[in-house]
Amino acid sequence: MDTSATTPQLLRHANLRAVLDVLRASPAVTGTDLIQATGLTRATVIAVCDDLIARGWARETDASRAPGGQKGRPARKFEFNEHAGHVLGLDVGMATVRVLVADLAGAVVGRETARFSGHDASAAERSRTITATIDAALEAAGVPASNVLSVGVGVAAPVDRKGRIAPGHHLGSLFDLEHGGGPWTDREWPVLLENDANLAALAERWRGAGSGVDNLAVILAGERLSSGIIESGRLLHGSSGGAGEVGTLEIVDGVGSHDGIAKLARLWGTAALKAGEQTLIRDLVGPGTTRVSARFVFEAAAAGDALALEILDRIARRMARVLSLISTFFDPELVVIGGAVAASATALLPALTEELGKLIDSPPRVAVSDMGDALVPTGAVRLALDHVESNMLDLVPAARRGA
Repeated sequence: MDTSATTPQLLRHANLRAVLDVLRASPAVTGTDLIQATGLTRATVIAVCDDLIARGWARETDASRAPGGQKGRPARKFEFNEHAGHVLGLDVGMATVRVLVADLAGAVVGRETARFSGHDASAAERSRTITATIDAALEAAGVPASNVLSVGVGVAAPVDRKGRIAPGHHLGSLFDLEHGGGPWTDREWPVLLENDANLAALAERWRGAGSGVDNLAVILAGERLSSGIIESGRLLHGSSGGAGEVGTLEIVDGVGSHDGIAKLARLWGTAALKAGEQTLIRDLVGPGTTRVSARFVFEAAAAGDALALEILDRIARRMARVLSLISTFFDPELVVIGGAVAASATALLPALTEELGKLIDSPPRVAVSDMGDALVPTGAVRLALDHVESNMLDLVPAARRGA
């Protein structure tokens, strides 16, 4: 194959990429800074910067004269243009959809949450709710739809490395966003689908308790247990997206189901009231019902109620068995507990870590996420940003479209 025509083009592309990578990772830099970082000549660096400015990916900052009255023109300074476009991060659950709008530096500039009409809502109904929530988030951020360069979407189903929901999954139809008129049908946005626990792992490693940790497990532990695994800095999927799904919990002694912390607290607290147990939980729930929320169990335990403390101890030791299983297979340095009850799960750590130390010889550190309900959509933002950063030179910033 004759490469004489493509070699200069490939070299130019490599130079653009080298300079762009430095600009993305640094504050405003001079041509000299870029020469030192890339090894390119001054003429090439300046030409590349001018090209990136013309493309919309970079901008020139106001140059200031150095202290001491240095003569001559001040050095030109360049920086990445984080406003060249925006990304969306979505958490599409069974009951709610959460949307974050972020610039290309990852700063969140808009957010919106909405509830679906019900678990039995059709794919078309769910798509309409998602579309309305996206539009509301963009409006709140003051960002037109044309500025969106990529969309990350988290769903509560296994997703393979090609972004496809595993066939036959019992929740797959709830998250089939390509049929019934997807919310991005007419918008030509690149849409990246990923499992919600995997996105939680990306989020924790990017901006959470797992920052900089290369071997990390994140457990979503609200209603149902699921996990995302990062091994040697790579997100694991397995052959069909099932890595980390811990699908054998039904046969694990002392576990028996995928029920999460919130569901267990609710079930065991309700059972205690139905049995007539004397507990502060009864006072918190009020008369006329035995339905207990997880919040009341944690509140009663914080107040020293013996039965509530016993429930949390049972949950903690059960969770230790789940973590020991994950640790045996994946050997993470850190396990982070996230999801709907993460804010309360700190109360579980003493008993959980004690039991975990009895089950395995080298237990991982265990931490609780502080990212709340932004955990999964933040990971979706990271996924969308990864796509933009990998394909930046093939994308057109919003300001340059139609130019």
